[in-house]
Amino acid sequence: MPSLDDVTVLVPTYNEAETIGQVIDDFRGAGFDDILVVDGGSDDETDQIADARGARVVYQSGTGKGQAVREGVTEHVEREYVLMLDGDATYRVEDADAMLEPLLEDQAEHVIGNRFADLHEGAMTRFNRIGNRIINRGFAYVHGERFADILSGYRAFSRESFLRMTLSSDGFGIETEMSVECAKRGIRTTVVPISYLPRPSGSDTNLRPVRDGGIIFLELYRRAKTNNPLFYFGSLGVFSTLTGLLIAVYVGVEWVFAGISHEVLAVVSGFGIIVGVQLLMFGVLADLILTLHRDTLQKIDETTESDS
Repeated sequence: MPSLDDVTVLVPTYNEAETIGQVIDDFRGAGFDDILVVDGGSDDETDQIADARGARVVYQSGTGKGQAVREGVTEHVEREYVLMLDGDATYRVEDADAMLEPLLEDQAEHVIGNRFADLHEGAMTRFNRIGNRIINRGFAYVHGERFADILSGYRAFSRESFLRMTLSSDGFGIETEMSVECAKRGIRTTVVPISYLPRPSGSDTNLRPVRDGGIIFLELYRRAKTNNPLFYFGSLGVFSTLTGLLIAVYVGVEWVFAGISHEVLAVVSGFGIIVGVQLLMFGVLADLILTLHRDTLQKIDETTESDS
C-alpha cells in the first residue's frame, strides 16, 4: 500500500502568519515530509514562517485560492496524492489518516471532509451554516450527487483525477467547481467525517460570506449548463415564459378595463413567451444528447475493461 511518501500536503495561503506555523508543525510531526505552501502575495510574514518551519514555499503567479490550487498541483506537485487544506488551523491533522485512507486503498479518487460531522462551537456563524446547507441542497438537486459538504476545504485526491478536471475558478469557488467536476466526470468520490475548529484568536478570515456566497451560487448554476442542461435552460425558459405571461396579463387587463393599449409591452410579452418556450425545448434536447453521450461513454468504458 502507498505511504505518506506518496502524499504532498498542499496549503494555499494569504496572510496566515498567525496560524501557518502551527499547521506545518502539526503535519510535519505526523510524518508528512512534503508540505507545499502556495502563497498569494501575503503582506505579513506567512511565507517566512512557512519556510522557517520546513515547508516548500512557492508564490502564485495570479491571485485567489482557486488559481493557487490549480498552479500548485499542476506545476509544483510531483507525488501521486494531494492532501489539501487551508492554512488557518481550522482542520486537524488527526483527520488526515481518515482523509487519505480511501485513496491509499484505492477506494476513491477524491475525498471530501464533512465539517458538519463535528462542527465545534464558534467554528461557523449561523448565517454561514444556513448558506452552506442551502448550497449543498442546491448542489444535490442540480447535479444529482450528495457530497454533504461541497464547500469543505479539507480534501484529498489523486493528482491524476485532478488533471482530468476542467477548472477555471480563481477564488473560493474552487471547492464548488471541484465537486461539480467530480459529479460530471464520474470521479470516484467519498465523504468522511472530520472536525472543524474555530479560527484561533488573532487570525482573520479571508472569506466574505455575501460576496463569496454569491460567486458560489453563480458557479453552481453556470456549471449546470453542461451537467444538467434541462435544469439550466429549463429554469431560464420558465422565467422568460412566466415574465412574458405576466406582462401579457397586465396588457390585457389595461386594454379591457381601461381601454389603454400597450403595443411595446405586448411585443415584449410575445418575445418573452417565444424565447422561453424555445429555451425549454432546447433544454429537453440538450438533456437527451447528454444522456446519449453518457451512455456511449459507459459502453466504451465497459468494452475497454472487457478487452483488458
